[in-house]
Amino acid sequence: MNQEIVLPDITTEENIKQLVDTFYASVNQDPLLEPVFNGHAQVDWPHHLPIMYRFWSSLLLGSASYKGQPFPKHLALPVGQEHFERWLQLFHQTVDRLFSGAKAEEAKVRAQNVAYMFQYKMGLLR
Repeated sequence: MNQEIVLPDITTEENIKQLVDTFYASVNQDPLLEPVFNGHAQVDWPHHLPIMYRFWSSLLLGSASYKGQPFPKHLALPVGQEHFERWLQLFHQTVDRLFSGAKAEEAKVRAQNVAYMFQYKMGLLR
């Protein structure tokens, strides 16, 4: 008898933390994205991850805990559309591996919107 594994939806701060930690672990192993995050940007992960928890918690759980402007910090990064495509691919893979449900789908849509706006503001979209 086949038992289907039912994945949880994103409903708690702990889910957000799991999503962010797993996603950025993938980013840190990716040959295209890792040099941007750790080489060029020299991300301070212990500082950055809690900011990302607050960002995604605000977007998905309505916590309003994120206060900031994410775009200006990304403007000077040496990235093109291929970086955003890979970022989205890894994000979607992470969500699909860990979660299922309305909030999981919303997370993917929100990530696409963030990527689109950043690319638009950077002049990468025509």
